[in-house]
Amino acid sequence: MNLRIITTGDAGFYLALINDPAFIANIHDKGIRTLGAATESIINGPLVSQAKNGFSLYVVERKDDAQPMGLCGLVKRETLKNIDIGYAFLPQYLGQGYAREAARATVEYARSHLQLPKLAAITSPTNDSSNKLLQSLGFVLEAVVVLDGETRNTNLYGYEFAGRN
Repeated sequence: MNLRIITTGDAGFYLALINDPAFIANIHDKGIRTLGAATESIINGPLVSQAKNGFSLYVVERKDDAQPMGLCGLVKRETLKNIDIGYAFLPQYLGQGYAREAARATVEYARSHLQLPKLAAITSPTNDSSNKLLQSLGFVLEAVVVLDGETRNTNLYGYEFAGRN
């Protein structure tokens, strides 16, 4: 798999991903229902983050045919102290190791290129596969919180780079 910067040409894929029932249940219903709104969300979200912070959510695509499968990358949220890792995949690509591979590469990028001291991750407490994935990568559950502007519990994980090779 490859990770690459999202473009406005990915609006159709992005629209399908963020309207997948699992995305809505486990992450957030962005309320985006048209290609135009998806394009605007890409411009005002990941592309602004990439320009401002030097990182964003990236498209995860298959090497052999460049088929977009999901998103994985880093997000700077006002509600969190540390930059967090985020990922989401279309249902037909779940359970095949792509999320683990992409998340591992993202953690390594945060360590080696961005030289971050710590990463955060947030998940729904009921999202067993995401919780297991984070734990398998070495993230530690730090707290169950309700983030600003939210009403539901969220698992807050941390990953300290100090002392890791």
